[in-house]
Amino acid sequence: MIDKLEFLLALARERHFGRAAEACGVTQPTMSAAIKQLEESLGVLLVQRGSRFIGLTPEGEHVLEWAKRIVGDTRAMRQEISSLKRGLSGHLRIASIPTALGMVAALTAPFCARHPDVKFTILSRRSHEVLTLLDQLEIHAGITYLDNEPLGHVNTVPLYHEHYCLFIAPDQPLAKKERVTWEEIGALQFCLLTPDMQNRRIIDRRLGHAGFKAVSTLESDSMLALYAHVKTGHWASIMPAKFAETIGVTDSIRVIPIAETEAANLVGLVVPHREPMTPLTAALVETAKKIGPNLDG
Repeated sequence: MIDKLEFLLALARERHFGRAAEACGVTQPTMSAAIKQLEESLGVLLVQRGSRFIGLTPEGEHVLEWAKRIVGDTRAMRQEISSLKRGLSGHLRIASIPTALGMVAALTAPFCARHPDVKFTILSRRSHEVLTLLDQLEIHAGITYLDNEPLGHVNTVPLYHEHYCLFIAPDQPLAKKERVTWEEIGALQFCLLTPDMQNRRIIDRRLGHAGFKAVSTLESDSMLALYAHVKTGHWASIMPAKFAETIGVTDSIRVIPIAETEAANLVGLVVPHREPMTPLTAALVETAKKIGPNLDG
């Protein structure tokens, strides 16, 4: 039954029998037969079938929610039993919004010092993708904004507040200032993150409150790409102060704090709302609670 529920999760995620079978390491006929057996066992149709996968039936969507709970609890049980036998080990997958990627090391380094047998995969994802992957049991935890847009049913651990800086070439007029306001920088030509990024929506809102619409002639989903373009002297950018700390700015760029006009957005760890947590997730939450108070300094 657990294997069949795992297949259903994969099918809902991939929305294609062939890709779902490949993700589970089985043949497509094996996948199809398992889903059919699950339907017969439950006495309902779970999948809308045609010449290709159409979607889940209403009953299938309901079973999918149960599958997430059952599979999640099963994985937690297996991990707990394993940790009792061998100590904490395994593979932690974390997805982070791009603006917080540099901060992840502040979480993983102390974790690894205490639990050296745990491996990590760190993914860069948009905020809505972080939550989707968490819901689909594809990651153990995410790092995203906690107070700007709805998160859904998750547990959270606050880490730090995101403060913004103007990144600009040193020969520009504003580069001589120690601090700038949103009104002063509103008319600059920017390179910014793409509009589907939550950070970009926050910046657009703050510029809007200052009476400006961002003039962005270059957009990217990579903070490093934005940084490289600021270095050319043709663009300015607005990026988190944490990014400047991570990348280590040089003389080719001035990083100037922007005066706060509204409450800073809170960034933190999100994990599935499930009790008990898996041992890996519980250890990660414990580490996050320890380092969080020091990250805003």
